[in-house]
Amino acid sequence: MPSSKENWPAELRVNPAKDALRIAFDDGVAITLSAQKLRVESPSAETRGHGGAKPPPLAGKENVKIVRLEPVGNYAVRIVFDDGHDSGLYSWDYLKTLAGA
Repeated sequence: MPSSKENWPAELRVNPAKDALRIAFDDGVAITLSAQKLRVESPSAETRGHGGAKPPPLAGKENVKIVRLEPVGNYAVRIVFDDGHDSGLYSWDYLKTLAGA
């Protein structure tokens, strides 16, 4: 897998409806991910399972909105959602993986 240096974001922008995040990378790749996909695929223990336990299925996230983005060092962003979820740290590599880029 490429290092984060190869996946450096040039811009992160939440759309006006707050239901999608557009990321433009410095390598020219631009991706758009829905808030629903980001929420359901959150890399947090809540969605991945605690201590190896199978996580519960997430439902009812079709209308989730992005409240804000918080930078985490130079390697990730924390996305705060309007349902209160804010514990997933999305690395630049993970965001590209989610988009299939």
